[in-house]
Amino acid sequence: MTPDDRIEYMVRHQLEARGIGDRRVLSAMRKIERHLFVAEKDDPFAYDDRPLNIGFFQTISQPYIVAYMTQVLELKGDERILEIGTGSGYQTAILAELGKEVFTIERIGALQDKAKEVLKRLNYDNIHYSHGDGSIGLLEHAPFDCIMITAAAPDIPDVLYGQLAPGGRMVVPVGGKLHQNLKLVRKTRDGRQKVESHFGCLFVPLIGEDGWKDD
Repeated sequence: MTPDDRIEYMVRHQLEARGIGDRRVLSAMRKIERHLFVAEKDDPFAYDDRPLNIGFFQTISQPYIVAYMTQVLELKGDERILEIGTGSGYQTAILAELGKEVFTIERIGALQDKAKEVLKRLNYDNIHYSHGDGSIGLLEHAPFDCIMITAAAPDIPDVLYGQLAPGGRMVVPVGGKLHQNLKLVRKTRDGRQKVESHFGCLFVPLIGEDGWKDD
């Protein structure tokens, strides 16, 4: 199968067939080639619906999770987005395709450097990179219209929620290190918090001051 065939199979059978219906999300998933963000040895599995190891005990999320987390943010194109966990850069690319600006933070410098190389080759010029503790966000650039947390938090992170603009949305896996529930957190215009629970999931832990401690 050609890369285009593999992508189309992924979109039709893993995303559309499982309820991903946002046309902008589907278009971004069709455009951005996931195999560019995985190790060469994993190229045969790049479009399988499963996470893959990207080194440093981190993973690239399965395509369905990437699409689902993006879809629930309801991106229209004018959002300033904070991403916690650059990782491979694949989710970053999806967000950059669909939002106005992406601020992405990663605690593992070598991972972010590799992701940055790929994203620059793809000519994304609306991504701002930061190396550090993602659990405390980027207060100097807040508020954000949307926040995506691609690591598991023990609770809804108060610090990150505080950097969300009124009317904003945050998607985050919340729970223990071995099982979490994906949650969508909305900040109403008058500052109230509304939380929706979606489904069980498993992410690497969010390490940092307002997350899990680094063992």
